[in-house]
This record gives sequence, structure tokens and C-alpha cells, in this order.
Amino acid sequence: MQNLAIFASGSGTNFEAIVDACENGKIAAKVVLLVCDKKDAFVLQRAENHNVPAFVFNAKDFSEKSEYETKIVEILKEKSVDLICLAGYMRIVGETLLRAFPQKILNIHPALLPSFKGTHAIDDAWNFGVKVFGVTVHLIDDTIDGGTIISQRAFEYHGNSRDEVEQKIHEIEHQLFPEAIKLKIKN
Repeated sequence: MQNLAIFASGSGTNFEAIVDACENGKIAAKVVLLVCDKKDAFVLQRAENHNVPAFVFNAKDFSEKSEYETKIVEILKEKSVDLICLAGYMRIVGETLLRAFPQKILNIHPALLPSFKGTHAIDDAWNFGVKVFGVTVHLIDDTIDGGTIISQRAFEYHGNSRDEVEQKIHEIEHQLFPEAIKLKIKN
């Protein structure tokens, strides 16, 4: 059984999908920690509902990224974390975490990488006028939305509602992320 840590900054729907998949036996893993950089994020309530301990930090309380990442690494090691899942974590992971967990940090991205990297992927794809949208789960490296792709899922959309596209992306994320975690654990 693998120990997972999930990093999130927002509402936590992907957090919930992963925890549910673990609790239902779809993934041979247990979520042992939530790392969150927003003290008011709804994901903290979700973690509490599932009895998942949380480490909450404010980046401004540290003089540099390596300081808070060093603290996070200490906690991850205390919890014997095997794999980190970035589920809406809106910070760029730095060298400290990358070195401590090489090839052990998965990210979910709401576009078909390598296209539409960055924080506004859905809007960027929508504004570009694409007709095929999708989701990517990948191992991270030291580039923005770079690294080895583990899994992708695409869908065609020819309508005129950006909100429908986002809703479909979230539906896919909630299925694809647990599937990708399961693939990574097997390998």
C-alpha cells in the first residue's frame, strides 16, 4: 500500500476523487496528508471530512521557496509519503521538492499537453478555438507543465459554452487522475 500526499489550493474536487478511489479500493494507496497553501480553501473541509491530516502554510511567512519546501519535505518523510499528487496546487514546485521526490510528483492539467501550458489552459484553448479539449496527468520536471505524460483523455466539443467545456474537463479529471495514480503505482 502506497502513501499519497495531495497538494491543493482550492475547492478540492480532485482531492475528493482521489481519496474516494483509495477508500473504495480502486487504488492500493492511502492519502496520508493534504498540503495546502490557502488557509480558507474548501479542500481543508474535505480533508477533515475524510480524517486526512493537513499541513497549511502561507508562503509569505517564509523568506524563500526552499524554506517552506524544506518544511514540507520533512513532513512528507515523517508520513512516509511515496507519491505526491498536485491537484489544483497553484504554486510552482521548486528544486527542493523535485530533488527529494524525483519522478514521484504527479500533476493534473486541464489541457492536452504540450499545448496550453500554464494556469489559464481552459481559457487559452477556448480562445484559440480548438475543437478537441482534454486532460493530462504527468510527472513534473523543472519546467512549467513539462515532464513525462502518464495519461491523457480528449473529447470533441463543437458547442458555444465555455462552462460546458470546463464541466466536462472536471468530470474527466475525476476519473483520469485516480487511473493515472494506479498506473504510476504499478510501475
